[in-house]
Amino acid sequence: MNAFFAEFFGTAIILVFGGGVVANVVLDKTKGNNSGWIVITFGWAVGVFTGILIAAPFSGAHLNPAITLALVIAHKFSITLLPMYICAQMLGAMFGAFLVWVAYKKHFDATADADSKLAVFCTAPNIRHYWYNILTEAIGTYVLTLAVLYMAKPEVGLGALSALPVALVVLGLGLSMGGPTGYAINPARDLGPRIVHFLLPITGKRDSDWKYAWVPVLGPLVGASLAAVMFLIFKGA
Repeated sequence: MNAFFAEFFGTAIILVFGGGVVANVVLDKTKGNNSGWIVITFGWAVGVFTGILIAAPFSGAHLNPAITLALVIAHKFSITLLPMYICAQMLGAMFGAFLVWVAYKKHFDATADADSKLAVFCTAPNIRHYWYNILTEAIGTYVLTLAVLYMAKPEVGLGALSALPVALVVLGLGLSMGGPTGYAINPARDLGPRIVHFLLPITGKRDSDWKYAWVPVLGPLVGASLAAVMFLIFKGA
């Protein structure tokens, strides 16, 4: 069960940093209100760094269903463990999002814009075109997954020494590819908190945008799968 809790808490840590930095930037009356996109991307990157550092010794620090799927396809991880890992990642993302809401409860109450409240939990495209949005998420996750596959240890995943390199990849992806969709690149990171947004008694909240919810799930899974196939092709060449 150590691996389950490592994936749970590692993913929760990512959301505490990531959801927390979004809340700090977009909610009213915070210290970091309107501090901008670079602040958000650094917050997410530090969350990934910390989550991997904590989880790596116990689970290989996948912290992302798309990464777990890619490791299975690339023959670096057992498929029998995939359901347990994905369950831990989803629950961890939900718990992390809940903690962000608790920490910023008064700021949620002070914010009138319902879209900003939703943005703390999940992504949304600036230009809504589902197939292009899927393509953007797939490209970003493809790049992330290739980086992870070349760092991952056989039958485990990432080691603690991979924390900084992966965090830098996530930082770079946020700065370069985050503009169209907000770079979910992780189905659990988006779907888990979206469910929490739906369940929580948030004052003045809007709907949870379920029409878009499938995009940041499908896009990362497609991108990660393609990266794993490409990894196998070049590995065997």
